[in-house]
Amino acid sequence: MVTIESIYEAQKRIAPYINKTPLLRLNNLDEYLGCQVYAKMESFQKTNSFKVRGALNASITLPEKALKKGIITASSGNHGKAIAYAAKQLGTKAYVVVPETAPKIKVEGIQSYGAEVIFSVPAERFNVAKKLSEENNLSFISPFDDNEVIAGQGTAGLEILEQLPDVDYIISPIGGGGLIGGLSTAVKETNPQVKIIGAEPTLVARYTNSFVAGHPVALSSESKSVADGLQTLKPGELNYPVVEKYVDKIVTVDEENILKATKLFLTKGKLLAEISSCITLGAILQGAVKFNANDKVVLFISGGNIGMDQFGKFEGMSI
Repeated sequence: MVTIESIYEAQKRIAPYINKTPLLRLNNLDEYLGCQVYAKMESFQKTNSFKVRGALNASITLPEKALKKGIITASSGNHGKAIAYAAKQLGTKAYVVVPETAPKIKVEGIQSYGAEVIFSVPAERFNVAKKLSEENNLSFISPFDDNEVIAGQGTAGLEILEQLPDVDYIISPIGGGGLIGGLSTAVKETNPQVKIIGAEPTLVARYTNSFVAGHPVALSSESKSVADGLQTLKPGELNYPVVEKYVDKIVTVDEENILKATKLFLTKGKLLAEISSCITLGAILQGAVKFNANDKVVLFISGGNIGMDQFGKFEGMSI
């Protein structure tokens, strides 16, 4: 289990390689969301997403001999880009298995750091990566199901508490559970009064379904959402008990509200974020969570890797 101590250790370890990202007060969104809106802008992070925190922490803690042989992962894009960046910083080679449907901007981002990209059928990417790992003696680093990855992501929680000590709520996207697992551990172990809310697509509601069942369950491989970074079909084995322990509520958001939120963040918030990040706003538009006017609510903007080809998805959509 990840501890607050392991998160502080990760913070020291990765500090030379990452940005301390800003927490912005977005007054323009207050009237639309009914609360005091803040945004933790991990879209301004190295590689343009929070994923670099966990990727670096996991890579740095590998034995030196294993690191030299190379690292491999499976990713929908952002974790792969983060692993590619980590490998370049640490002087090793990275291999990233991505789904054939991965956005072009994310694939190009991975390649820009010198990593080798291997395309796969979406549902098979983890199996392909693990097979290549065994065949080529490469260290596999999971996008979420890894204690060092979870601890690395938790460093963002420490920053939020430092930047806004009297925060009331933090809404985070939830995929496999790496981000919200680390974030909730850092926050709840420091200030249990802060409420943590996870938002996942209604079409890929792996945590909602798992909590109903009482254990991690896998969704059908047909499950997919416009939120391309939140397509993981099953909660991580290490992540599930952490999320169960620390996260106050998990809500689902429909496709229309995810897209409306992306447009609202750009047109009224005057900031660009990738669609998966904007599910945090979408949860409020959905009515899945409600706040008072004085509540200080942090939207965790997990990434900014969005290409112009994706804008057509919400063109003409009313807010």
